[in-house]
Parts: sequence; C-alpha cells; structure tokens
Amino acid sequence: MSALNFIRNWFLVIVLSPYHVLRLILRRLSSHPQVSEQKKKMPKYYDDDEAWADLEPLPQDDGGLHPLAAIAYTEEYSQAMGYLRAVMAKNEFSERVLALTEHIISMNPAHYTVWLYRAKTISELGIPLRDEIAWLNPTALKHLKNYQIWHHRHTIIDALGSSEGEPEFISTMLEQDSKNYHVWSYRQWLVKRFDLFEEPEELEWTADMIEADVRNNSAWNHRYYLVVGGRGGKPSEDLAKREIEYTKAAIRKAPQNQSPWNYVSGVLRAAQLPKSTIKDFALEFADLDRPDEVYSSHALDLLADIYAEEENSKAEAEKALNLLATRYDPIRANYWNFRKGLLEQQNAVA
Repeated sequence: MSALNFIRNWFLVIVLSPYHVLRLILRRLSSHPQVSEQKKKMPKYYDDDEAWADLEPLPQDDGGLHPLAAIAYTEEYSQAMGYLRAVMAKNEFSERVLALTEHIISMNPAHYTVWLYRAKTISELGIPLRDEIAWLNPTALKHLKNYQIWHHRHTIIDALGSSEGEPEFISTMLEQDSKNYHVWSYRQWLVKRFDLFEEPEELEWTADMIEADVRNNSAWNHRYYLVVGGRGGKPSEDLAKREIEYTKAAIRKAPQNQSPWNYVSGVLRAAQLPKSTIKDFALEFADLDRPDEVYSSHALDLLADIYAEEENSKAEAEKALNLLATRYDPIRANYWNFRKGLLEQQNAVA
C-alpha cells in the first residue's frame, strides 16, 4: 500500500507541478505595478451598469449607412458619447452625468461640448467650485497643451470670484513648460479679472521668471501687459525710465536676445519718448566706427532707426542697414535692403 501511495503522490507532483508554477507566475504578474496600472485602464462601459439602465444611448449620426469619412472611435468612447447625447437630450444634470463627463474628458480632453455641459452641470447641482478646481489641477498638469481646460477654468474662477491659489498653480504649470501660451494667456486674464496690475507681487513674479530665463519672451510680454496695458497704454515718464534701466541690465546679460530690445522699444513708444533716449546704450553693442565688433544685430537695427530720424545721419543709417544685410543678419537681407530703399525715398523727398 505504501508503495502505491508513493507512486500516486509522485504522479500528482509530476502532473500538478506545472499548474502550481503557472498559478504562481500569474499571481506575481497580477501584482506587478504595470499590470495593476493596466487594470485601472480597463475600458468602462455603461450598457451593463444598472445605474444607466433607464437610458437608451443615442448613436452618432455620421451621415447614413456608409459615411464618407467616419472617425474610428474606440467602442468605449463611442458608447460614452452615446450616453452623453442621451442625457443632453433629456437636459439631465446629476452626479452620474458629472462622472460621465469626467470619463469622456479622460479619453478626449479637447471635446469642448463635454466641458460646457460639465460646467452647466456643476452650476445646476451647486457643486463646490473649489472641489472642481481640485479635480481640474491634476487634469491640467496631465494635458499641458489643452485649451479647453483653461476656458473651463476661466468659467469656474470667474464664478468663484477669487484668484486665491491661482498664481501658485500657474507657477506649477510653468515649471513644466515655461512658455506655455495657454497658461500665460490665462495669467493675463487673471490680472485683468481681479485688477492685479498694481500688485507688486505680480511684477516681482514676472521679474523672477525673466531672471530664470532672460530669453522667455512670454515673461517679457506679460511684463509689458502689466506696465503698459494696465495703464491705458500710457506709462508715466518715471515708470518708463525705470523700465528702461531694468531692460538695460537684462540686455547686458544677453545682447543678442531680441525680447528685451523689443520690450524697451515698446516702452519708449508707449511713453512717447524718442528712440534716441537709448542711443548711447545701443552704441555699446554696435558702434559703426568699429564694424568688426558688433555684439547685437538688434542694436544695429535700433541705431538704423535712430540715425534715420536724425537730420544729417542718413549715411550712418544706411551703413547700419548694410551691415545687417551683408554680415550680421544676411538671412533677412531682403528686408534690410527694403529698409534701405525706404531711406533712399526719404532722401529723395528731402
């Protein structure tokens, strides 16, 4: 009998061992982070959910049985949109609708109709707006270039009536992409909506952004919006002089960086000050008496304008434009030659 038991046990080990090994492998795989993450991303369907049993989804009309250019949506997305069309047809605003919009946004964050209906649902249900912002923050960080998210944020913050926490979140966004157009546009809207033009923290924050990257054109643009845009387009002479000195320091760090040159020209124009105000400064980087030692094509451009406005300096203006066309910015030679043509026309009229 003992011999038979031995043979039976030996047989079971031989036959069942692969099964046990397979079970062990599957168990370990199922606990692996990547597999767990895949489980979280399993498709979500509504036709077998009792919470949606009362609703018949409305299919998308692509234009008949054989549409010319139907979009190949996934089954999950198509079904979710079918249920959204159904609730919109009923004008339903509920917690399940809110969850549905969140699901669709996770698959297609650029669908503006979903965002609009979500905003209306939040309003109808009286959902705390801070809760929506708390949900929106990680969603925005996940989809950095999405415009609809920022339009939705406008709507929520406008209704909330407070900018509390927004500057901090904007800084977090810009840490991911310091020149994100949507974020900078939203920052300008925030400044206008809550009249932050005179807030010293706003100008200090912009200065910090420029300090971090003097070539960040978005930061220079925002500074211009604060200094000029917030004053009806006409800064005082004292303010203009302050900004000129600030910009000079930035130019000295990177003379060939176009952003501060554009900024200072804009400030001079807005304050109705002549470009010759900074002539001596421009000569530090492009003295026409030393044409081999030009450190900034933008200084040459500015000097060309300044000399063109002076009574007896048209030859110097032409020399600056020649240097730009032939040596320091030949890729735009046609433009500089066009400017020379305008200069010649002025001389002919004179």
